[in-house]
Amino acid sequence: MTTAIVTDLYPTRGTGEVTVPRQDPVVWGSPDTPGPISATDLQAYERDGFLAVDQLITPDEVEVYRRELDRLVADPAIRADERSIVEPKSQEIRSVFEVHRISEVFAKLVRDPRVVGRARQILGSDVYVHQSRINVKPGFGASGFYWHSDFETWHAEDGLPHMRTVSVSIALTENYDTNGGLMIMPGSHRTFLGCAGATPKDNYKKSLQMQDAGTPSDEALTALASEYGIRLFTGKAGSATWFDCNAMHGSGDNITPFPRSNVFIVFNSVENTAVEPFAAPVRRPEFIGARDFTPVR
Repeated sequence: MTTAIVTDLYPTRGTGEVTVPRQDPVVWGSPDTPGPISATDLQAYERDGFLAVDQLITPDEVEVYRRELDRLVADPAIRADERSIVEPKSQEIRSVFEVHRISEVFAKLVRDPRVVGRARQILGSDVYVHQSRINVKPGFGASGFYWHSDFETWHAEDGLPHMRTVSVSIALTENYDTNGGLMIMPGSHRTFLGCAGATPKDNYKKSLQMQDAGTPSDEALTALASEYGIRLFTGKAGSATWFDCNAMHGSGDNITPFPRSNVFIVFNSVENTAVEPFAAPVRRPEFIGARDFTPVR
């Protein structure tokens, strides 16, 4: 039995940085594909690489998910689980991965038509969860996430062949302009930035605390920001931001007293399932990059 060769459309982790025009659609569904996103908003998503929703879930629902987040973070068994990532300095939990498998409460959120319906509409197919996590950014010093394209990592280290993946960040606390909110460079999703430097073995153990491999240079980030600008997302608890897998994004430290917590879900098309990594010696663990491609129902 022979293994099909998959063409690498997006080379990365070589001797130097490279830029490649996007080879894939942004919106894979047709304009008349039914779903909760209006035609106007779909056009804006295609243009900018993101879509902000003022209220995806209700205040009452926010309370349910926030209580569940607090329960998980306080559970010693969850803290001891390899799926929990802790802050290097404070040793507080930073993220809990595969949260839709750990918690039935978050599993129901993944299946919610307001959530998975938008993913299907953008990607034009059934979808599965490539990654899920809760991000906890408590006040007084929680560290940020440096500028990156998620697809660069998912392509290099998880083996996703095409840009047919969408993420949603749902706010469980208010996102101010001061407490480490999400920043995106609008339009940056149309250019793939291949980063320099080989991927170390078990890179995920370090990168989930502090990104190193797959990090763009200052010069590349300056050029992208000069061309596209930077958008900072604020909003009440219950708001959400959908963004393309190749959008250049990051977030700053939270030195305010106000926590910023969110649930983060990555949907991938069932027609874009992972192969072997394109630029890493081994696959990342399945709780970070799923190998179960069962569609969300």
